[in-house]
Amino acid sequence: MVKDMTRGNPLRVILLFCGPLVLGNLFQQLYNMADTLIVGRFVGVTALAGVGSTGSLSFLVLGFVTGVCSGFSIPVAQHFGAGDYRRMRRSAAGAVLLSAGIALFLTTVTVLSTPAILTLMDTPADIFSDAYLYIVIIFGGIPATMLYNLLSGILRALGDSRTPLFFLTAAALLNIVLDLVFILCFGMGVAGAAWATVLSQGISGLLCLLYIARRVPLLRPEREDWRPGAPELRQLLFMGLPMALQFSITAVGTIIIQAAVNALGSGVVAAVTAGNKVQNLLVSPLDTMGITMATYCGQNLGAERIDRVRAGLRAGLGASLLYCLFATGASVALGAPLSRLFLTGEGVEEMVALSARFLAVNSFFFPTLGLLLVLRNSIQGLGFGMPAMAAGVFELAARWAVAFCLVEPLQYLAVCLANPAAWIAADLLLIWVYFRELPGLLRRYPPNPEIPLY
Repeated sequence: MVKDMTRGNPLRVILLFCGPLVLGNLFQQLYNMADTLIVGRFVGVTALAGVGSTGSLSFLVLGFVTGVCSGFSIPVAQHFGAGDYRRMRRSAAGAVLLSAGIALFLTTVTVLSTPAILTLMDTPADIFSDAYLYIVIIFGGIPATMLYNLLSGILRALGDSRTPLFFLTAAALLNIVLDLVFILCFGMGVAGAAWATVLSQGISGLLCLLYIARRVPLLRPEREDWRPGAPELRQLLFMGLPMALQFSITAVGTIIIQAAVNALGSGVVAAVTAGNKVQNLLVSPLDTMGITMATYCGQNLGAERIDRVRAGLRAGLGASLLYCLFATGASVALGAPLSRLFLTGEGVEEMVALSARFLAVNSFFFPTLGLLLVLRNSIQGLGFGMPAMAAGVFELAARWAVAFCLVEPLQYLAVCLANPAAWIAADLLLIWVYFRELPGLLRRYPPNPEIPLY
């Protein structure tokens, strides 16, 4: 069901759109956590560390996929907000064609280069084989990941955040079932967890495709739409590539930190893996607020309602900062028991303590993460892809500084401080960009006193 976000109370519109996304993100975290929890419990800590050691590498590649799909959806949202449905369909068709080529290229390159990358990351020898087996299957499933992210992004661009939730929920439940079947019944180990994830993503993508074909006539391309012109392709690449590179640049920073963590031993790798899984679950509503703001700002830019953009930004920031208070309390109170779900074997209490420490330090900086996600996605929705990518460079620089300057003297504490340092560095740039660019947009699209804000 499409939803026009250029009308109505900004806070109400944002929260109604964000609600299904929060649930969807939680389900996505659920099936990501299912891999980790089931592997840790039923395969072992070494296998858990193997899967966890690939997290930053996975983020590097799949983050690129997520970013490019999110970028491709922004022109669709802008044309929808402007009521230009012909250009909207041409942009959607162009996004499909570009995504197919990108998926083929990424799959080929990543599958062939995985062993060399794991070696460069100094992956410990006792977890190398599990790490390779898991991530090479995940990379082989890039087309399935691209399919779901692109189609769900296009649906969200039209204001439909509910339909992707239904399909993602089904995929999450299927992933858990397949995890248990492949690992417990067939003894496939980490390969079973990877295959469960890929198959679940592929099925959710196919369900999105079937739904669009049958229920969203507004998105059905006509024959000429499959021949998008240079303006449409240029706009898609202008938005998609900077967002993709922003994700990947950020991921390079996490790889640098992962290499530093690897040097501290497989027990620390497992502890940080568990901590990251818990943290990803707790901050997932902040991620969805960011996705919401990209769609909201894109539609309102298309409708030339910059006054609503400003009001929506304030509403989104207020809601995010309020949630951060809850997330910080939950992280401190529940960090140890939630981390214990993922960890077993010798030295488990020490690993749980390290994981809880990681969560406690990071949680006090959640407001800086909330600010980062709202500002970056809003700026992207307004068409400023390059500053958002530059924010990723600032994150990379901060993580590099922590890895090379602080890990040796501070050891594990430096690992805990890496994320906050990156969030703060990116915020400094994004705040400057926001106050520089928004006045210009307001002059270009001044509020019409005859049209109410709501």
